[in-house]
Amino acid sequence: MNLFDLTVFLSTFITLVVILEPPGAVPIFLALTGSLTKVQRNVAARRASLVAVFVIAMFALFGRSILDYLHISIAALQGAGGLLLLLVALELLTGKESDSLADAGVNVALVPLGTPLLAGPGAIVATMLAVQRSDTAGEYVAVGAALVAAMLVVYLVLRFAGQVRGLLRESGTMLLTRIAGLLLSAIAVQMVADSVRAFVSGQG
Repeated sequence: MNLFDLTVFLSTFITLVVILEPPGAVPIFLALTGSLTKVQRNVAARRASLVAVFVIAMFALFGRSILDYLHISIAALQGAGGLLLLLVALELLTGKESDSLADAGVNVALVPLGTPLLAGPGAIVATMLAVQRSDTAGEYVAVGAALVAAMLVVYLVLRFAGQVRGLLRESGTMLLTRIAGLLLSAIAVQMVADSVRAFVSGQG
């Protein structure tokens, strides 16, 4: 019996890394953790990665049953995540993140970093589909290993994001914060647009 399917691992790992896009999360991570100390940023990076792994794993195992029981579609989940990200993006763009996000401390690792930024609809659906396509124990193990490996990559990128902040200094960090807000708002609007498109096409 094959206890590990390398093909499934590689395909799932690559898919998740592309969806998660760790380098793209760096400016957003730095913007949300700008007022934290180095130790707190490290804790936030670790906590965000663990939260994302947990959320995605739970949806991979029980997501379809939970959504069906609550009569919630993937499109609705995607729309809700987009609206939540849009609120955070507006705070970054208007410079109000110091009042709301900074006071939250490392809790920004839970929302919005852990979810819905990392554990977003894309990563959740991709993992759910990978689990549904699996038939053997080796394929299930490979999907789980791919999820952990992808999140390890995310953690390492976020863990050393502080080095980037040190190079940018205060003025560069402020500019990066505004850029992050713009990128995050674009991601949020795209999520909402995809959600609306799914509803219109009858897939939601």
